[in-house]
Amino acid sequence: MASTQDIEALAAEIGENIYLDIAKWHLFLAEAHLNTELAKRLYPLLEDNAVNEDAVVAILQDIPVKIGGGKKSLPLLDLLPMKCEVDLMDLLEEFQQNM
Repeated sequence: MASTQDIEALAAEIGENIYLDIAKWHLFLAEAHLNTELAKRLYPLLEDNAVNEDAVVAILQDIPVKIGGGKKSLPLLDLLPMKCEVDLMDLLEEFQQNM
């Protein structure tokens, strides 16, 4: 079972390294307050040794990001550049090795 400290450590890594790309403007997930929710959803994959691209993409697709003051919502996946998807996979694999 994941401790709050474990999830917070993962959230910190995600928040500092993964960003939304909006009109070439980078908003890191910590600044967007999306890192903790993402960490909570990804941590069970780490515990179950089930980290794979399809599972991570499904989670990213399932997290709505409100834009325009909540007028619209887009999946987190649609706002991440491909580089960040790759970086997230690398980050998760490294985090899992250190568990």
